[in-house]
Amino acid sequence: MASIQYLQAFLDSQNPLLSTTLLLLIALQLALFSWRPLLRPLLRRLLQSSSTGDAANVFQLVQAHQEKAARLSPLEEIRTLLDSRVRGMLSTFSQKYEGYPSGSMVDYACDMDGCPILAISSLAVHTKDILANPKCSLLVAKDPDDRTDLVITLHGDVVCVEEKDKEAIRATYLKKHPNAFWVDFGDFQFVRIEPTAIRYVSGVATAILGSGEFSKEVYAAAKPDPIAQFSKPVASHMNKDHEEDTKLIVHHTTSIPVDSAYILDLDSLGFNVKADCQGSSFKLRIPFPRRAEDRKDVKTLIVEMLQAAKASIKVPS
Repeated sequence: MASIQYLQAFLDSQNPLLSTTLLLLIALQLALFSWRPLLRPLLRRLLQSSSTGDAANVFQLVQAHQEKAARLSPLEEIRTLLDSRVRGMLSTFSQKYEGYPSGSMVDYACDMDGCPILAISSLAVHTKDILANPKCSLLVAKDPDDRTDLVITLHGDVVCVEEKDKEAIRATYLKKHPNAFWVDFGDFQFVRIEPTAIRYVSGVATAILGSGEFSKEVYAAAKPDPIAQFSKPVASHMNKDHEEDTKLIVHHTTSIPVDSAYILDLDSLGFNVKADCQGSSFKLRIPFPRRAEDRKDVKTLIVEMLQAAKASIKVPS
Protein backbone atom coordinates (compact mmCIF):
# COMPACT_ATOMS: atom_id res chain seq x y z
CA MET A 1 0.00 0.00 0.00
CA ALA A 2 2.89 2.36 0.79
CA SER A 3 4.39 1.91 -2.67
CA ILE A 4 1.06 2.77 -4.30
CA GLN A 5 0.71 5.94 -2.22
CA TYR A 6 4.29 6.87 -3.05
CA LEU A 7 3.74 6.50 -6.77
CA GLN A 8 0.45 8.39 -6.55
CA ALA A 9 2.26 11.32 -4.95
CA PHE A 10 5.04 11.03 -7.48
CA LEU A 11 2.54 11.31 -10.32
CA ASP A 12 0.81 14.28 -8.73
CA SER A 13 4.12 16.12 -8.62
CA GLN A 14 4.27 16.00 -12.46
CA ASN A 15 7.99 15.49 -12.35
CA PRO A 16 9.28 16.23 -15.88
CA LEU A 17 12.16 13.79 -15.53
CA LEU A 18 9.89 10.74 -15.79
CA SER A 19 10.69 9.18 -19.14
CA THR A 20 8.49 6.89 -21.18
CA THR A 21 10.79 3.97 -20.44
CA LEU A 22 10.70 4.58 -16.71
CA LEU A 23 6.93 4.77 -16.75
CA LEU A 24 6.69 1.44 -18.50
CA LEU A 25 9.12 -0.18 -16.07
CA ILE A 26 7.15 1.08 -13.08
CA ALA A 27 3.93 -0.20 -14.56
CA LEU A 28 5.38 -3.59 -15.34
CA GLN A 29 6.97 -3.93 -11.89
CA LEU A 30 3.70 -3.03 -10.19
CA ALA A 31 1.33 -5.23 -12.08
CA LEU A 32 2.74 -7.11 -15.02
CA PHE A 33 -0.10 -9.37 -16.14
CA SER A 34 -2.12 -8.20 -13.11
CA TRP A 35 -5.81 -7.50 -12.97
CA ARG A 36 -6.04 -6.30 -9.38
CA PRO A 37 -8.68 -3.54 -9.19
CA LEU A 38 -6.58 -1.55 -6.74
CA LEU A 39 -3.82 -1.07 -9.30
CA ARG A 40 -5.92 -0.35 -12.37
CA PRO A 41 -6.48 3.40 -11.77
CA LEU A 42 -2.83 3.95 -10.99
CA LEU A 43 -1.65 2.03 -14.04
CA ARG A 44 -4.05 3.99 -16.21
CA ARG A 45 -2.54 7.26 -14.97
CA LEU A 46 0.97 5.96 -15.50
CA LEU A 47 0.19 5.09 -19.08
CA GLN A 48 -1.75 8.29 -19.82
CA SER A 49 1.08 10.45 -18.51
CA SER A 50 3.51 9.04 -21.10
CA SER A 51 4.66 11.57 -23.70
CA THR A 52 4.14 9.04 -26.51
CA GLY A 53 1.68 6.21 -27.08
CA ASP A 54 4.31 3.54 -27.77
CA ALA A 55 4.98 2.48 -24.19
CA ALA A 56 1.29 2.51 -23.31
CA ASN A 57 0.44 0.49 -26.37
CA VAL A 58 3.03 -2.18 -25.55
CA PHE A 59 1.86 -2.49 -21.97
CA GLN A 60 -1.77 -2.73 -23.01
CA LEU A 61 -0.91 -5.47 -25.50
CA VAL A 62 1.01 -7.38 -22.84
CA GLN A 63 -1.78 -7.06 -20.29
CA ALA A 64 -4.57 -7.95 -22.72
CA HIS A 65 -2.80 -11.04 -24.02
CA GLN A 66 -1.48 -12.38 -20.74
CA GLU A 67 -4.82 -12.21 -18.92
CA LYS A 68 -6.27 -14.69 -21.42
CA ALA A 69 -3.20 -16.87 -22.12
CA ALA A 70 -3.76 -20.55 -21.30
CA ARG A 71 -1.75 -21.81 -18.31
CA LEU A 72 -1.55 -24.81 -16.06
CA SER A 73 -3.73 -24.61 -12.97
CA PRO A 74 -1.94 -23.34 -9.83
CA LEU A 75 -1.83 -26.89 -8.44
CA GLU A 76 -0.35 -28.31 -11.66
CA GLU A 77 2.12 -25.45 -11.91
CA ILE A 78 3.32 -25.97 -8.33
CA ARG A 79 3.62 -29.74 -8.62
CA THR A 80 5.49 -29.35 -11.91
CA LEU A 81 7.85 -26.70 -10.59
CA LEU A 82 8.78 -28.68 -7.49
CA ASP A 83 9.40 -31.74 -9.65
CA SER A 84 11.60 -29.87 -12.14
CA ARG A 85 13.78 -27.91 -9.72
CA VAL A 86 16.75 -29.36 -7.85
CA ARG A 87 17.61 -26.80 -5.15
CA GLY A 88 15.83 -24.85 -2.45
CA MET A 89 16.13 -23.15 0.93
CA LEU A 90 15.60 -25.54 3.84
CA SER A 91 14.46 -23.88 7.07
CA THR A 92 14.80 -25.73 10.37
CA PHE A 93 14.51 -24.93 14.06
CA SER A 94 18.00 -24.04 15.26
CA GLN A 95 19.33 -26.10 18.13
CA LYS A 96 22.28 -23.81 18.72
CA TYR A 97 20.19 -20.64 18.81
CA GLU A 98 17.00 -21.73 20.51
CA GLY A 99 13.85 -20.12 19.21
CA TYR A 100 15.43 -18.93 15.97
CA PRO A 101 15.05 -20.40 12.48
CA SER A 102 18.06 -21.64 10.54
CA GLY A 103 18.36 -21.69 6.75
CA SER A 104 20.44 -23.87 4.41
CA MET A 105 20.61 -24.21 0.65
CA VAL A 106 20.04 -27.88 -0.16
CA ASP A 107 19.76 -30.08 -3.23
CA TYR A 108 16.65 -32.22 -3.52
CA ALA A 109 14.69 -34.47 -5.86
CA CYS A 110 10.98 -35.24 -5.67
CA ASP A 111 9.78 -38.83 -5.45
CA MET A 112 6.68 -40.10 -7.26
CA ASP A 113 4.44 -38.63 -4.56
CA GLY A 114 5.99 -35.18 -4.81
CA CYS A 115 7.88 -35.51 -1.51
CA PRO A 116 11.31 -33.81 -1.62
CA ILE A 117 14.21 -36.21 -1.01
CA LEU A 118 17.37 -34.87 0.64
CA ALA A 119 20.80 -36.44 1.08
CA ILE A 120 22.00 -35.06 4.40
CA SER A 121 25.28 -35.45 6.26
CA SER A 122 25.48 -36.11 9.99
CA LEU A 123 28.06 -33.29 10.09
CA ALA A 124 25.62 -30.65 8.77
CA VAL A 125 23.99 -28.18 11.12
CA HIS A 126 20.55 -28.71 9.54
CA THR A 127 20.84 -32.46 10.19
CA LYS A 128 21.32 -31.81 13.89
CA ASP A 129 18.31 -29.49 13.81
CA ILE A 130 16.16 -32.08 12.03
CA LEU A 131 17.08 -34.87 14.43
CA ALA A 132 15.89 -32.70 17.32
CA ASN A 133 12.81 -31.35 15.56
CA PRO A 134 11.68 -32.81 12.21
CA LYS A 135 9.40 -29.90 11.34
CA CYS A 136 10.79 -27.81 8.50
CA SER A 137 9.98 -25.95 5.30
CA LEU A 138 11.50 -25.93 1.84
CA LEU A 139 11.31 -22.75 -0.24
CA VAL A 140 11.68 -23.10 -4.01
CA ALA A 141 11.67 -20.15 -6.43
CA LYS A 142 10.94 -20.51 -10.12
CA ASP A 143 13.39 -17.70 -10.89
CA PRO A 144 15.45 -16.53 -7.90
CA ASP A 145 16.44 -13.37 -9.79
CA ASP A 146 12.84 -12.36 -10.50
CA ARG A 147 10.74 -11.44 -7.48
CA THR A 148 7.57 -11.34 -9.61
CA ASP A 149 7.80 -15.06 -10.44
CA LEU A 150 6.35 -18.05 -8.60
CA VAL A 151 7.67 -18.89 -5.11
CA ILE A 152 6.61 -22.04 -3.25
CA THR A 153 7.00 -22.93 0.43
CA LEU A 154 6.44 -26.58 1.32
CA HIS A 155 5.88 -27.22 5.03
CA GLY A 156 6.43 -30.72 6.30
CA ASP A 157 8.09 -33.26 8.56
CA VAL A 158 11.38 -34.99 7.82
CA VAL A 159 11.35 -38.79 8.01
CA CYS A 160 14.18 -41.23 7.38
CA VAL A 161 13.95 -43.38 4.26
CA GLU A 162 13.31 -47.01 5.12
CA GLU A 163 15.93 -49.60 4.21
CA LYS A 164 13.67 -51.33 1.68
CA ASP A 165 13.19 -48.02 -0.22
CA LYS A 166 16.81 -46.84 -0.22
CA GLU A 167 17.84 -48.17 -3.64
CA ALA A 168 14.82 -46.69 -5.38
CA ILE A 169 15.26 -43.37 -3.56
CA ARG A 170 18.96 -43.31 -4.38
CA ALA A 171 18.19 -43.85 -8.07
CA THR A 172 15.61 -41.05 -8.03
CA TYR A 173 18.02 -38.65 -6.38
CA LEU A 174 20.94 -39.47 -8.68
CA LYS A 175 18.75 -39.01 -11.75
CA LYS A 176 18.49 -35.34 -10.76
CA HIS A 177 22.03 -35.12 -9.35
CA PRO A 178 24.17 -37.54 -11.41
CA ASN A 179 27.46 -36.22 -9.99
CA ALA A 180 26.48 -36.53 -6.31
CA PHE A 181 28.96 -39.32 -5.57
CA TRP A 182 29.04 -38.28 -1.90
CA VAL A 183 25.62 -39.81 -1.23
CA ASP A 184 27.42 -43.13 -0.68
CA PHE A 185 29.72 -41.69 1.99
CA GLY A 186 29.21 -43.13 5.47
CA ASP A 187 28.01 -39.87 7.02
CA PHE A 188 25.19 -39.38 4.46
CA GLN A 189 21.64 -40.66 4.58
CA PHE A 190 18.48 -40.11 2.58
CA VAL A 191 15.48 -38.43 4.17
CA ARG A 192 12.09 -37.43 2.83
CA ILE A 193 10.02 -34.34 3.62
CA GLU A 194 6.40 -35.41 3.97
CA PRO A 195 4.29 -32.33 3.17
CA THR A 196 1.65 -30.99 5.54
CA ALA A 197 0.81 -27.85 3.55
CA ILE A 198 2.07 -26.06 0.45
CA ARG A 199 1.88 -22.28 0.15
CA TYR A 200 2.51 -20.29 -3.00
CA VAL A 201 2.65 -16.70 -4.21
CA SER A 202 3.19 -15.50 -7.74
CA GLY A 203 5.55 -12.78 -6.58
CA VAL A 204 5.61 -9.12 -5.70
CA ALA A 205 2.61 -7.13 -6.99
CA THR A 206 1.56 -9.66 -9.62
CA ALA A 207 -1.32 -12.06 -9.98
CA ILE A 208 -0.37 -14.67 -12.56
CA LEU A 209 -1.31 -17.42 -10.16
CA GLY A 210 -2.24 -15.24 -7.21
CA SER A 211 -1.49 -16.76 -3.83
CA GLY A 212 -2.88 -19.48 -1.62
CA GLU A 213 -2.17 -22.91 -0.21
CA PHE A 214 -2.99 -26.57 -0.69
CA SER A 215 -3.41 -29.33 1.86
CA LYS A 216 -1.24 -32.42 1.77
CA GLU A 217 -4.17 -34.47 0.44
CA VAL A 218 -4.79 -32.12 -2.49
CA TYR A 219 -1.09 -31.90 -3.26
CA ALA A 220 -0.65 -35.69 -3.10
CA ALA A 221 -3.32 -36.13 -5.79
CA ALA A 222 -1.53 -33.80 -8.23
CA LYS A 223 0.83 -34.91 -10.98
CA PRO A 224 3.58 -32.97 -12.74
CA ASP A 225 2.84 -31.85 -16.28
CA PRO A 226 4.11 -34.60 -18.64
CA ILE A 227 5.52 -32.17 -21.23
CA ALA A 228 7.53 -30.00 -18.80
CA GLN A 229 10.28 -32.63 -18.68
CA PHE A 230 11.20 -31.67 -22.25
CA SER A 231 11.69 -27.98 -21.44
CA LYS A 232 15.47 -27.95 -21.45
CA PRO A 233 16.13 -29.77 -24.74
CA VAL A 234 13.34 -28.01 -26.63
CA ALA A 235 14.20 -24.54 -25.29
CA SER A 236 17.90 -25.08 -25.91
CA HIS A 237 17.27 -26.12 -29.52
CA MET A 238 14.90 -23.26 -30.25
CA ASN A 239 17.11 -20.62 -28.63
CA LYS A 240 20.21 -21.86 -30.40
CA ASP A 241 18.88 -22.62 -33.88
CA HIS A 242 15.51 -20.86 -34.24
CA GLU A 243 15.74 -17.55 -32.42
CA GLU A 244 14.15 -15.58 -35.27
CA ASP A 245 11.34 -18.13 -35.57
CA THR A 246 10.53 -17.74 -31.87
CA LYS A 247 10.46 -13.97 -32.23
CA LEU A 248 8.10 -14.28 -35.19
CA ILE A 249 5.77 -16.60 -33.28
CA VAL A 250 5.68 -14.27 -30.27
CA HIS A 251 4.97 -11.25 -32.45
CA HIS A 252 2.18 -13.04 -34.30
CA THR A 253 0.60 -14.51 -31.15
CA THR A 254 0.69 -11.37 -29.00
CA SER A 255 0.86 -8.52 -31.57
CA ILE A 256 3.78 -7.18 -29.51
CA PRO A 257 6.69 -6.06 -31.75
CA VAL A 258 9.40 -7.78 -29.71
CA ASP A 259 13.06 -7.23 -30.56
CA SER A 260 14.03 -10.66 -29.18
CA ALA A 261 12.40 -13.64 -27.47
CA TYR A 262 14.16 -16.34 -25.46
CA ILE A 263 12.25 -19.49 -24.45
CA LEU A 264 12.47 -20.17 -20.70
CA ASP A 265 10.35 -23.31 -20.29
CA LEU A 266 7.29 -25.09 -21.62
CA ASP A 267 4.43 -27.37 -20.64
CA SER A 268 1.42 -28.99 -22.25
CA LEU A 269 -0.43 -25.72 -22.76
CA GLY A 270 2.34 -23.45 -24.02
CA PHE A 271 5.71 -21.89 -23.31
CA ASN A 272 7.16 -18.91 -21.46
CA VAL A 273 9.60 -16.46 -23.00
CA LYS A 274 11.70 -13.55 -21.88
CA ALA A 275 11.19 -10.81 -24.44
CA ASP A 276 12.78 -7.44 -25.13
CA CYS A 277 10.83 -4.56 -26.61
CA GLN A 278 11.75 -0.89 -26.83
CA GLY A 279 14.51 -1.30 -24.27
CA SER A 280 12.37 -3.11 -21.70
CA SER A 281 12.46 -6.80 -20.75
CA PHE A 282 9.46 -8.81 -19.59
CA LYS A 283 8.13 -12.36 -19.53
CA LEU A 284 5.32 -13.54 -21.78
CA ARG A 285 3.16 -16.62 -21.79
CA ILE A 286 2.68 -18.04 -25.33
CA PRO A 287 -0.15 -20.62 -25.49
CA PHE A 288 -0.24 -23.54 -27.88
CA PRO A 289 -3.27 -23.78 -30.21
CA ARG A 290 -4.20 -26.92 -28.26
CA ARG A 291 -2.77 -29.14 -25.51
CA ALA A 292 0.43 -30.97 -26.51
CA GLU A 293 0.21 -34.76 -26.20
CA ASP A 294 3.91 -35.67 -26.30
CA ARG A 295 7.32 -34.34 -27.31
CA LYS A 296 6.71 -34.98 -31.01
CA ASP A 297 3.44 -33.08 -30.75
CA VAL A 298 5.31 -30.09 -29.28
CA LYS A 299 7.34 -29.88 -32.48
CA THR A 300 4.16 -30.19 -34.56
CA LEU A 301 2.51 -27.34 -32.66
CA ILE A 302 5.54 -25.05 -32.92
CA VAL A 303 5.75 -25.67 -36.67
CA GLU A 304 2.04 -24.89 -37.01
CA MET A 305 2.49 -21.65 -35.05
CA LEU A 306 5.48 -20.65 -37.17
CA GLN A 307 3.62 -21.35 -40.41
CA ALA A 308 0.69 -19.25 -39.23
CA ALA A 309 3.04 -16.43 -38.27
CA LYS A 310 4.80 -16.49 -41.64
CA ALA A 311 1.52 -16.65 -43.51
CA SER A 312 0.25 -13.57 -41.68
CA ILE A 313 3.13 -11.48 -43.02
CA LYS A 314 3.61 -13.47 -46.24
CA VAL A 315 7.09 -14.66 -45.34
CA PRO A 316 8.23 -17.52 -47.63
CA SER A 317 8.46 -20.89 -45.85
